Order: sequence, then structure tokens, then C-alpha cells
Amino acid sequence: MTLPRRKFLHFAVGAAALPATSQMVRAQAYPARPVAIIVGFPAGGGSDMAARLTGQWLSQRLGQSFIIENRPGAGSNIAAEAAAQAVPDGYTLLLVTAANTINTTLHHNLSFNLIRDMVPIAGVMRLPNVMVVNPRVPASTVPEFIAYARANPGKINMASGGYGTMIHVAGELFKMMANVDLVHVPYQGGAPALTDLVGGQVQVMFDLMSASIGFIRAGELRALAVTTANRSEVLPELPTLAEFLPGYEASSWHGLAAPRNTPSKIIDTLNRESNAGLADSKFKARLADFGGKPLAGSPTEFGKFIVEETTKWAKVIKSANIKAG
Repeated sequence: MTLPRRKFLHFAVGAAALPATSQMVRAQAYPARPVAIIVGFPAGGGSDMAARLTGQWLSQRLGQSFIIENRPGAGSNIAAEAAAQAVPDGYTLLLVTAANTINTTLHHNLSFNLIRDMVPIAGVMRLPNVMVVNPRVPASTVPEFIAYARANPGKINMASGGYGTMIHVAGELFKMMANVDLVHVPYQGGAPALTDLVGGQVQVMFDLMSASIGFIRAGELRALAVTTANRSEVLPELPTLAEFLPGYEASSWHGLAAPRNTPSKIIDTLNRESNAGLADSKFKARLADFGGKPLAGSPTEFGKFIVEETTKWAKVIKSANIKAG
């Protein structure tokens, strides 16, 4: 049973007067102490904000602190390894992201297997990337860009935040499906790539909408399409890439996972409370502030989603011969 924090503390004060059997039940209640959510990216970024928003909600619902532990490095593999090796008691969780599904194929020497060693709990949100070009590119639509790229093979630079990032693989998927030859130019992060795109040193990028929307609205970049299967409420006038390339879909997303063998009752509790947040109007409004939409569902549904994402990006990575930078 879950209790609001005030009631939880009220019951705790009177615990000594309860029968021994009741004390044993309370000792087994979850969570009985703070829970850590490990994040594989630095504080202040999109993943960190998603984790903090989710942690705040779960803390309010379950009456315990959910503490964010930022462990950046190795494309989020350091955090994932720490979570996979943690005690499976529900007190160490992982903010799992699209990067984890990409890394499964991109890195060959991982000490853990995401699908084998982690248990899916719940999705949190899904965010679109957006195909943006420098305004000097003579294309205002996706078909015009494809025609321009085919007429200029190997002459158009496609920026990304580094090898194997979502920005990169989204672009590689486009190259495959549109049958165009773009030159990948990796940067050490999305910010410097975006700066050069605005400056015209590179011509196209499949950037996070949250990062590029200010430049789009200022007219410094031209948006051609969003990468999700459905149009975005943030830029509803933009078509999806799937409207021109049927089946195209690429998005950033966040969810929660726990170490293998974490008790199913704990998984179910966290899933139930996470989905309650995704149904809450204020919580959904906060997600919308990031350009995100709820990614609700059961642990089984979220697990299926992770497998599908892993399979999709494995095909792209192998086909494009992407190596870890």
C-alpha cells in the first residue's frame, strides 16, 4: 500500500504501539527509504529534467525521496552498467533512453545486456526530433531537399552531436530511406553542431526539437519535418517525414528500468504511479514544455518497445557501418 508522506510519518510515530505482525508488514512496504534514479547524462539536460520531473511525481505519490544521481560518460553506458549491477531491491533505478538501445549494437564490449539485465518499468515521454536546414539550402520541403541532395551527392554536410547519437542515427535512417548521399560531420555534442548549422558550415541536422525550436521561430533555421510518426503539437504545421518516407520514425524518449530480479510487486507499484502521472493534466503540461508526449503503458508494453527500438537501430548501425567515436 502506498501512503502520502504526511500519513506515512503519522503512522511511523505510532509504530511502536502496533502489533509485531503489522510492524513486519510495514517493514516490507515499498519504498521504505529514498530511491536513486541513475541518469547517464549531466545535470541540466533533457534527460536530467525528465528524471527530476518523474522523481518529484513519484516522491509525492509514494512518500519517499527519489534522488537523481547523474553519472555521465561513455554515451550513458557508465550509468547503465551501475544500474545493471545494483542490488535488485527497487532502490536503484535507471532512466533508460533511446541512447541505451543504440548502444546495445554500437558498443561491443559492454559488461551488461540492456534487455537481459534490466527490467522495464514504465515509459515517461517521447520527444520528436526535427529535420532542420540552414536557410541558404534551396529546399523548403522534404521532397525538394531529397531532389537537391540527389543532384549534389556527397556535397551536403549533415551535422550530429557525435557518432551513434540519436541525432546521428536519425539522419542515417533518412539517408537509407531517401537514398541520398550526405556527409556526416560529427561534433562533440549537439550545441556546437547547431551553432555551425546556423552559421552555414553544415547544411542539415536531425536535431532535438527542444534545442532547435528557438532558432526555427527566429528564422535562423528552416524546419522541414518532424521525425515522429505523428505531427507535433508544438509545431503542428510541420509534416512528418513519414508522410514522404512511409515507415520513417525516430524519436528521443525516456523511461524507467530496474535491475533484473527486482520484485514484480515493486515494478507494478512504480508502473502504476508513473502512469498516474502521465494521466495527470499538470504533469502532461510539464512534459509538453519539453515538447514531449506521454509514453504510457504496462511494463510488458514498454519492454516490447525497447526491443523494437533496439532492433531498429541495430539495422541502421550495421547498414551504415557506424562505429563508436
